[in-house]
Amino acid sequence: MNNRRHLKNWMRRASAFGIAAVIALSPPLVPHAKAGGASHATTPINHVIVIVGENHTFDNVFGVYQPQTGQKVSNLLSQGIVDSDGKPGPNFEKAEQKQADDSFPSKYSINPKITGAYANLPQPNTTYAFGQPLNVPDTRFPANLPNGPFQISKYTSYQVAYTGDPVHRFFQMWQQFDQGKLDLFVWVGLQVGIGPDNTPPAPTPGNTLQGGEAMGFYNMSEGDAPVFKFIADNYAISDNYHQGIMGGTGAN
Repeated sequence: MNNRRHLKNWMRRASAFGIAAVIALSPPLVPHAKAGGASHATTPINHVIVIVGENHTFDNVFGVYQPQTGQKVSNLLSQGIVDSDGKPGPNFEKAEQKQADDSFPSKYSINPKITGAYANLPQPNTTYAFGQPLNVPDTRFPANLPNGPFQISKYTSYQVAYTGDPVHRFFQMWQQFDQGKLDLFVWVGLQVGIGPDNTPPAPTPGNTLQGGEAMGFYNMSEGDAPVFKFIADNYAISDNYHQGIMGGTGAN
């Protein structure tokens, strides 16, 4: 009962983070006949609550999550891509972002030709960032971020410090995924912007000023995203790659 009450409170707070919470009531419990005419439910589960993070991948929120004893998770921390303090880990290069050849107005390709890696991430864009001018480089972040994941809260506070908006296009999100290599999140963002209201050619052809924010993550090990840490600690979590920002890896 306490968990249910806490979850309701967390869900209300999560809505301010741009999270869509869907409460799905399960079908009526199917009675199972017993000897003597009595019946009992086939499962103790009465409700299934699905919380979907629109445009937030698993690693954006849970990238540095450390699971409870006896459980495991595959994320940025467990793969050694970043350390618990959010700094690059020994396997940081596994998250290196690549450039590709898909110049406008060429046809969409699920796996465009890779042309090389970025030297540094493009500076994140403000888009609709809280308290920031629209659609300019976000000066809260350095212009020479290493090519890989970076901790957002190293540069701006976790609470209400919204960053730029990522890609909102379904097929381009799969293009970012690059058949499991997870290396085109930045490049796709630079090519197409956030969605239909920013169609190619971009304000600067081939550079929508998007892309860098795609690699940002929050650090639960340092107190970020406490709502989602509570949910992860008390409920099952999984990555189904719903409108991703940065490549998620899943959990169990």
